[in-house]
Amino acid sequence: MTFEEEPVAAAEIVRRVEEVRSASLPWLVAEDGSRVLGYAYATPWKVRSGYRFSAEITMYLAPDQAGRGIGSSLYGQLFPMLQARRIHAVMGGIALPNEASVALHEKFGMRKVAHFEAVGFKFDRWIDVGYWQRML
Repeated sequence: MTFEEEPVAAAEIVRRVEEVRSASLPWLVAEDGSRVLGYAYATPWKVRSGYRFSAEITMYLAPDQAGRGIGSSLYGQLFPMLQARRIHAVMGGIALPNEASVALHEKFGMRKVAHFEAVGFKFDRWIDVGYWQRML
């Protein structure tokens, strides 16, 4: 789920990757040559110490790459990496409706635990966000 409204500069992406890695969490990229097809990463769920075993995951695929198994490949690598880092709870937010993303998250054992109405605004409309969760 991305709520970016403007293209993100390369320097900002580099900063974000470094921030994730400085938290000892993974950022994975699917590429075809020099073209980025998609990415998945984890961030700390919250900053307080008591949440240190929980992470939020994010997935992005280029619009023309959906349905090619790239998301499954990325999540198939991401979940074991999080488990190896002793992450206990994983949450993922999905802008709704999005049947493909719901199916991907549920394929990996995640279940819907929350639904927030009209919390995002993009493309001149309000967007609902659901959260899926899995214990590792």
